[in-house]
Amino acid sequence: MSERTRNRAVYVISVAAELAGMHPQTLRIYERRGLVSPARTEGGNRRYSDDDIELLRRIAELTNEGMNLEGIRRVMRLEDENARLRAELEQAREIALHAIREAEKRPAPTSGGADLVPLKQAVAVFGQRPSIFDRD
Repeated sequence: MSERTRNRAVYVISVAAELAGMHPQTLRIYERRGLVSPARTEGGNRRYSDDDIELLRRIAELTNEGMNLEGIRRVMRLEDENARLRAELEQAREIALHAIREAEKRPAPTSGGADLVPLKQAVAVFGQRPSIFDRD
């Protein structure tokens, strides 16, 4: 299924509830608590996407494990941050691999010494992103 199709809000609340295996009132509660944000039609009716259904199933899974709604909110926030950090790490790996490949393409130095590599130093304060990671 394409990303565009997964994000397309097409299901009315009764169908979404059935697909997620819960009561429509439960979906309303989750919306009030900020766990899910369905799209709205011009008339104000809720419309759920396949991504919303997947999220509702994840909420049901965590609820069945005994977690309360605030705990679920925190877990989901951490899962989102984890996914973002994994994507950032993958991007950093790709940049490093590209830099290695580019360095390997360059001819070896003739002076007998190793390649000079520019060094950028910075003071890093705990809890803040060091400027050394900022692109110039």
